[in-house]
This record gives sequence, C-alpha cells and structure tokens, in this order.
Amino acid sequence: MDKIGDIEIKVVGKSGNLELKPDNFDIKHIARILQNVEDLLFPNSKKDRPLITYDIQEGSVRHIFKTPIQYIIGFSAILGKIQDSNSIDFLDLKTARAIESIQELSLQKNYEFQFHTSVKDNIELSINPNTKFFRSENIWVDAEFYFYGVLTNAGGKNKANIHLDTNDHGSLIINTDKNFLEGQENNLLYKKFGVRAVGKQNLDSGELDTKSLKLIELINYNPKFDLDYLNSLIAKAKKNWKGVNTDDWLSNLRGGYDA
Repeated sequence: MDKIGDIEIKVVGKSGNLELKPDNFDIKHIARILQNVEDLLFPNSKKDRPLITYDIQEGSVRHIFKTPIQYIIGFSAILGKIQDSNSIDFLDLKTARAIESIQELSLQKNYEFQFHTSVKDNIELSINPNTKFFRSENIWVDAEFYFYGVLTNAGGKNKANIHLDTNDHGSLIINTDKNFLEGQENNLLYKKFGVRAVGKQNLDSGELDTKSLKLIELINYNPKFDLDYLNSLIAKAKKNWKGVNTDDWLSNLRGGYDA
C-alpha cells in the first residue's frame, strides 16, 4: 500500500469583521481551491490519477489534502522553486493557471494562502496580496495552428465554440463566431475536419494555450487514399513538365552533387 502524505493550504483573512473559519468560508471558494489543487498535483491526465481525499479544519481555514507521498514530494519541490524564483513562468500551463487563480482570489478577498506539506516543517509557499504570481506576458505570442479530428459539439448559449476530438491534443474547445455556425447548412457533428485556428504559444516550451484558441477556417478533411484524385493531379502536372528533361532538372536541383 502506498505511503500517504498531505498538503495543507491555510487561508488567513477575514469575512467582514470576523476572522476566517470554516463556518464563514464560502463554498465557491472551497470549490475553486479543490479544482486548483487537482491541477497543481496532476496537470496532465487525470484519468488514472490516484485518490485525493479532502478535509477542512479550524485554525483560520485549513484545507487538508491526502494522496500518495511520491506526488507530495514532487509538489513540494515545485512550491520551493516558485518561492525561491518568485516566478511561475517555468511551470506548465495548467499548473501556472492554478497558481494564478489562487493569486487572483488573494487579491480579490485580501486572503493569504500558506502552503505546507508533510515533506517539510516550514511554510513552503505564501500567496498574498503583495505577491504577483502571474505569467509573464512576453513569453506568450500569437500563433497559427492546424488541428485534425472529429467535431463532437458546436454551439453555446453565450460563447459559441466547437469541440474537436484530436489524437494529439485530446478534446479542444475552439471559440468561433455565432454567425459562422448559423450559416452552416449541413450537419457538422461527428465528421472529420481540419481546423485552422489562432491562439497563444509559449516561446520557450512551444506549449499552446488551449483556452485561447479561435477558429479561422474549417476545412473538409478526408484522410482516405483516393487513387482517382491522385491520378487526376498527376495528369494535370504532366502538362507543366512537358519538354523538361527530368535528369537535367534533378542535376541542377542537386547543385552538382552526385548521390
């Protein structure tokens, strides 16, 4: 059986004129912390992650999470690196977003979040209104992407988007214009498409920000081999090659290099 470790996030602050305690800590803030901790511990695939248990205790508001110690050790190292470097630019996207979310809540409510794990005795990271744990804007640039997959959903009440199930990136939610979807005469669902989109990409890691994606073009995509179509392209190309000595052309292309 795996040895279990724990993470404690202590929230210090006030609710009105009262000191924070579990009885006056709003459930929406609890939900936010729960989601952020899952992204901090397991930013990639959550499908096969181990069990994480949760308890809330007195002492201002103490959020206690338990999971196998090997993951706590890795998390403790990340906390130390954030505290020492005073930066989150080295983190992967979901982990950085989780820290940013806690920083935003700290600024909104004037809370301090003190992170502690069973690996060390001291506080390993403090997020408060005076800290500025946000990603540097200059490392994220606009980029253009092509994705291929099956369109599984399209629409949205307030923000229109499409959902594309891809092999390389999983399910992507790509923002689009309502007018584009209204103008589609044929059913788009469960068909294969290529998608041309713009979004943010990290200059250092090449990582793409999947939440920033916006649709430019939806491309009909049929990956099946079509011999007739290939032959028609060859026939068209032959006209352009008429009168060309292919050996001489290839020799010139090689620049005199003899394979």
